[in-house]
Amino acid sequence: MKKFEFTIRGNKYKVEIKDLEDNIATLDVNGTSFEVEIHKEVKKAKTPKLVRKEVKRKPGEGLIQRSEKGKIVKSPLPGNIFKINVRQGDTVKKGDVLLVMEAMKMENNVLAEKDGTVKEIKVNVGDAVLQNDILMELE
Repeated sequence: MKKFEFTIRGNKYKVEIKDLEDNIATLDVNGTSFEVEIHKEVKKAKTPKLVRKEVKRKPGEGLIQRSEKGKIVKSPLPGNIFKINVRQGDTVKKGDVLLVMEAMKMENNVLAEKDGTVKEIKVNVGDAVLQNDILMELE
């Protein structure tokens, strides 16, 4: 923590303060460790110590859930539907851009997870959606 050199009655002492908690200080004087009690008012730390209890996760919490074999296309995040690139009955391949969402002032592409045919589109351009809302179904 802090190191000091003292001269008392002609003797030199090297003192290192190892720990200071409340009014008890742990010192190292010339290689010998001492615990001393401080008798004057000790300044309290201005920043309180933050103690948090352990976060316990529920089973399955925080895991990415895939839709059933890619048949249902869900919204990955909340936003607005900006553009729909497919129509009902169109054939799509894995990785094709199905629609574009605007979220947090950015355009985000929603891709097909597998090959298939667009069975039903559940949203329109301009619709506001929440995370995990169903956007469309594939066959």
